[in-house]
Amino acid sequence: MKILVLSLLIPLLHAAEKPQNIVFILVDDLGVTDVNLDGTDPFYETPNLAKFAKTAVNFTNGYSACPVCSPTRSAIMTGRNPARTRNTDYFGAPNQHFGSIPANYDPRAFFAKPGPKSNRPLWPAPYLGHLPDGTVTLAQAFKKHGYATFFAGKWHLGPEGHFPEDHGFDINIGGGQGGGPYGGKKYFSPYGNPKIKDGPDGEHLDERLGRETADFIKANKDKPFLAYLSFYAVHTPLMAPEVLVKKYEAKRKRLGLKDSFAPEPPRENRTVHSHAVYAAMIESMDAACGQVFDALEESRLAENTIVVFSSDNGGLSTSEGSPTTNLPYRAGKGWLYEGGIRVPLLVRNPATGHGGKTTAEPVYSADFFPTLLAATGHDALPDQHKDGASFLPYLEKPNAAPSGRAMFWHYPHWGNQGGSPGTAIRAGKWKLIRWQWPERAELFDLEADPGETKNLAAEQPEVVGDLTSRIMNFYGVTKALQPAKNPDLKGDFKKW
Repeated sequence: MKILVLSLLIPLLHAAEKPQNIVFILVDDLGVTDVNLDGTDPFYETPNLAKFAKTAVNFTNGYSACPVCSPTRSAIMTGRNPARTRNTDYFGAPNQHFGSIPANYDPRAFFAKPGPKSNRPLWPAPYLGHLPDGTVTLAQAFKKHGYATFFAGKWHLGPEGHFPEDHGFDINIGGGQGGGPYGGKKYFSPYGNPKIKDGPDGEHLDERLGRETADFIKANKDKPFLAYLSFYAVHTPLMAPEVLVKKYEAKRKRLGLKDSFAPEPPRENRTVHSHAVYAAMIESMDAACGQVFDALEESRLAENTIVVFSSDNGGLSTSEGSPTTNLPYRAGKGWLYEGGIRVPLLVRNPATGHGGKTTAEPVYSADFFPTLLAATGHDALPDQHKDGASFLPYLEKPNAAPSGRAMFWHYPHWGNQGGSPGTAIRAGKWKLIRWQWPERAELFDLEADPGETKNLAAEQPEVVGDLTSRIMNFYGVTKALQPAKNPDLKGDFKKW
């Protein structure tokens, strides 16, 4: 009996002697309702993530730092709000500015230069199209502590010279300037991606990225590592392995599902999970996650590895095929409503346990940097992750009292999906959106109205005043760039 007990304890004691590893899994455009953890969604299937969730803490108020991708990815890497880094729009959007943006930025002078112009009532603010020079990234911080660092998948944080290998990653498989798998056969080999070798004809990108990550884990089992798996899925183009597409077409028919939409001016918002190709993309992504989880188990590293699973923004519900719905949350990708910024967030920390528990503490992308440093026993870097806060206390005690801190989202751009420029703040149960065109305030009680259906601004002027004051202070602290009124256009611009 003693021999049996010792044989079970030795691997755990050995694991405790080594620094904790980190596996960070980021999915592109995955909505908060796209992960079927409890089997209640009749259409989507994510069995590997459902199994993983039983060992993780589920943050039911997890948020991205922006309703579009690059800003959120920047916040994860830097621990800073995109307003501070000026990475406020997806990289490649009009009005991009690769050089430094001067402190005395003049929008009139900027738009007078040759280049894209806006015919909308507001000129969107420019944004920096790469991580700020001198940034200490998450990868660089852990590399300094002796971690092997690995990146696979979508980067979308700048052109050549600003790739993963330029920001602390030893290995980069697939990460470049593009925001989607747009070369070759897209999600299938040959990929036409100079950062990943083609596999056999027809090989699927999700499977390949999952396998590469699993292989890295197995090859580095004897030293600490940071493995960052950043899926291109479930971003457009909407395509998946044919066998899975056929499976969900049959399932859709069997369940009698029909596409349904509701108005979300100036667009329409999908209201039901029924898109067969998108469901197939979700299952394919889930299978690749399973490869990674299996590699941790096979390498006996599961009890010594922190695993994070999340998304870079809300699900795509109002544009580009509108493949999913985020209901009960409003709208989706590109919008400052909850459907655009609320995301799935699962974190497994074997040192604290609490698998299968949930926490209602609101956290967002900038928080990962300080949290992972704290969870692995490393000193914080407050001069770097200025806007992030460690949520380790909520991994240790998921039911701990709410922190009460405020979180901010600044999106001074016109979203491709129908959203418009604005800034949002969440503080406790209150969320205020300060829209910049047309100028108005919307106040929601997220506890009573998570779907943001009733604007309470007129009924709660004191709350509006307080939250507006906090937004103004946020502008000053981060030196947030703002849109500017377009003096060249006349009219009421009702269509915007």
